Amino acid sequence: MGLLVGDVIRHGARVTPQRLAATNGDEELTFAELDARSSQVARALSQLGVRRHDRVAWWGETSLEAMPIFGACAKLGAPFMPVNARVGVDEAAEVIGYAKPKVTIVDESHAAATPSFPYADQAAVFRDAAGAETSDVVDRDLDERDTHVIFFTSGSTGRSKGVVLSNRVSYLRSFPNLLTDHSDGTVCMFPLFHMSGWSMTLNAWQMRCPLHLVPNPDAHSLLATAQRRKATRLYCIPAVWRRVLEHDRSSYDLSTLKECDTGTSATPPELLAAIKDAFPETVTRIYYGSTEAGPVAMLADADVMRKPGAVGLPPPGVAIRLTDEGEVCTSSELLMDGYFEQPDATADALRPIEAGGLCWYHSGDLGSLDDEGYLSIVGRVHDVLRTGGETVAPGEVESVLADHPAIAEVAVVGLPDAEWGEIVCAAVVPRPGHGADVSVRSLRAHCDGRLAAFKQPRRVELVDELPRTAATGQVQRTLLVERITAGA
Repeated sequence: MGLLVGDVIRHGARVTPQRLAATNGDEELTFAELDARSSQVARALSQLGVRRHDRVAWWGETSLEAMPIFGACAKLGAPFMPVNARVGVDEAAEVIGYAKPKVTIVDESHAAATPSFPYADQAAVFRDAAGAETSDVVDRDLDERDTHVIFFTSGSTGRSKGVVLSNRVSYLRSFPNLLTDHSDGTVCMFPLFHMSGWSMTLNAWQMRCPLHLVPNPDAHSLLATAQRRKATRLYCIPAVWRRVLEHDRSSYDLSTLKECDTGTSATPPELLAAIKDAFPETVTRIYYGSTEAGPVAMLADADVMRKPGAVGLPPPGVAIRLTDEGEVCTSSELLMDGYFEQPDATADALRPIEAGGLCWYHSGDLGSLDDEGYLSIVGRVHDVLRTGGETVAPGEVESVLADHPAIAEVAVVGLPDAEWGEIVCAAVVPRPGHGADVSVRSLRAHCDGRLAAFKQPRRVELVDELPRTAATGQVQRTLLVERITAGA
């Protein structure tokens, strides 16, 4: 048995049955309802032939209905596999074909697209579940090492990979600081096909407090939800924080907020200062991690302004090292089991440590450690560009350009060049009214004394916005290069 995700749901129902487990707009779900509906859906899935170890894919929009499906899979020991709600039918079919689930549950909005693969209608599953027993479903043979969930990577560099996490890993990753008062819950901007959405869900449930879903994370929806639900925590990626900070907040009562956190991508010190200025009664932390590794580092509130550009120190039980090339490697009991049916990719990412059973996970991120052991991320191993025989990490250049007074956002990419191989190009979103102040000359002058000449931009492109991934807000550099070269 051991550490099982299903027990998190059972415990909440046993200890705080009438407390809210989740909300979505006007909809609410208590811990007792979550537990009972999870058992009902488990029985409905059993009627479809789902048994322990049988995979269940779910393709749907963020909703409270997803949570009993998640809970049912945990109780049955059937790995839960959420599919990106934003992809089209063909791409979803490719992912589902790779994952080979026993059942694929599709909500109304996606079933309307007439999927080209066999699926079970979500509404029909819940109709069948409605008449089922609400008593608990328990598999005594379920083990904490059994697979709990498989999250799919975006596949931006090729074939999608399924990140396999056991019950034990999911449980430990979401284990909370029980001394922290989150009694009124967390506002969640992440979709439920994304690992962060479910990690935040389990973290809230382990503290027996609600997660407040915001399927469309515009500034008003986030702030209105925080006010209505008297939430204590708001976690946003940097791009979404900018929306919040630009929004008129004067009409919202946000006095219950105690934590305004961020992470997933580089966070400029100016943005952090703006968050602290806008929410002076809160703490702000930066979190760094990945679907494969879980939490790797955290920058505490006391260090946010003292360590600009850093992502912090590893939490207890997590080790960090840098390879000779500067790649960030981490080792802990929180690592994935591997990539689903991709042994070569698994062997490349997880490399055994000689003196034990743990592995080093090779993240693909380039990092640096300061004299106090604080980690900073400077780019991606495969994002480096080669110009005139020299190697340049885009993140390093971006961190210097970020405090240029005329720049709101910037992404550095390499553009093909016959003479240099690649040239350093800065794609810049200028501050309003400052487009004329952004030029190759002004940016190189800003970099003088801080970056070697070969690292400084040779080309500047003014853009209205940077292309980012829908789920995490990370800059899509390949798409950005394509757009620039197409417009050349």
